[in-house]
Amino acid sequence: MLDLKWIRENRPALEQMLANRRSKIDVSPIYELDILRRKLLSELEQLQAQRNKSAEQIGKIKAQKGDVAAAMKEVESFKGKIKELEAQLADIEPKLTDLLLRINNLPDASVPIGASAADNKVLREVGKINPPAFAPKSHLEIGEALGILDFKAGAKLSGSGFAVLRGQGAKLERALINFMLDLHTKEHGYIEVFAPYLVTPQSMQGTGQLPKFEEELFRVERDSLYLIPTAEVSVTNLHRDEVLEEKDMPKKYVCYSACFRREAGSYGADTKGLIRNHQFNKVELVQFVKPEESLETLELLTASAEKILYKLKIPYRVIALCTGDMGFSSAKTYDIEVWMPGEQQEKEPNSRGRWREISSCSTFTDFQARRMNIKFKRADGKKEFLHTLNGSGLAIGRTFAAILENFQQADGSVAIPEVLQPYFGSDRIATGR
Repeated sequence: MLDLKWIRENRPALEQMLANRRSKIDVSPIYELDILRRKLLSELEQLQAQRNKSAEQIGKIKAQKGDVAAAMKEVESFKGKIKELEAQLADIEPKLTDLLLRINNLPDASVPIGASAADNKVLREVGKINPPAFAPKSHLEIGEALGILDFKAGAKLSGSGFAVLRGQGAKLERALINFMLDLHTKEHGYIEVFAPYLVTPQSMQGTGQLPKFEEELFRVERDSLYLIPTAEVSVTNLHRDEVLEEKDMPKKYVCYSACFRREAGSYGADTKGLIRNHQFNKVELVQFVKPEESLETLELLTASAEKILYKLKIPYRVIALCTGDMGFSSAKTYDIEVWMPGEQQEKEPNSRGRWREISSCSTFTDFQARRMNIKFKRADGKKEFLHTLNGSGLAIGRTFAAILENFQQADGSVAIPEVLQPYFGSDRIATGR
């Protein structure tokens, strides 16, 4: 959520920012409601002052044993007008808040301006792409042939967009989770937490999923709870309505969770395999930092996510997202994309090999902190909103898919990256057993 005072004083800048972010929201109602709200507040304050003054006069008249009937009548008239103004304000406040909650975050000045993913900037590529000597298969083809991926069973249990992992597939998933958690806690200084998968609407609102992305979420109607689309929601809300001490910052958390997304509007090749499922696993990195450390922390957080792929020896690249491609709550985002040799290219269905997002790392500045009322207290006692950051470290299913495709062998088996072998207990998958 943006500061209302800033919005009030910077309308041209706000409208330009929204244009850069390709947002279609009309901010006119915000300004209209804000003007009306401030007018009503001014009238209310004046009436309350007059009522208090009249109440004082009644006290004086009573002390002099005079007639207070007229003064009492005047106070009663003030009560009615005050009640009417309070009712109008009570009607305006939630409408104004709802509109404010729908405004995108301000992009950092370093974010490239652009309309779509085509305007994103590749910052670096790490690892050499070595085309296999045979025709590479997709992870779906490999997984089904090995008996470790079962989408038919997933569909039988839950419908399309769900998978069952069997035998060595389930073991690989578990190995990846443990490897990532160990790396982030032992080498990067994160504290591991395990948080609920079901959260309140307030928690969803705090991180920016509500009200804008209501249609993308799974909701448990009976209990008015939502299944998390990412552990970002649970973990970032851990400090909602709190004031942290400067000496205790930064706060660094890593959390494994299952994630649930409706993926409304998804279609085509993305609906096949592990790339875009309704339920998937992810290891999430979350940080709470001082504002002056936000951008540097984003670089460090992204590097922590990159380290997973570097150790697995899977080629990847880092992308700086432009204004038109960033997420709603983000002020600056880096995407990490992994090379998938067996995937069909978007514009050339008969060609294989493409980049796939496997992590998105963002700073949200004080956008989420304002929604959740998370502050910190500096050494001098001053309190202010802190900055929040998060990133996937990494998406497990997509890492699983990347391993199958990048380490597939001519005989149909899959080699296990050396760093993962102690967790997996073997150097390859030859069958699903």
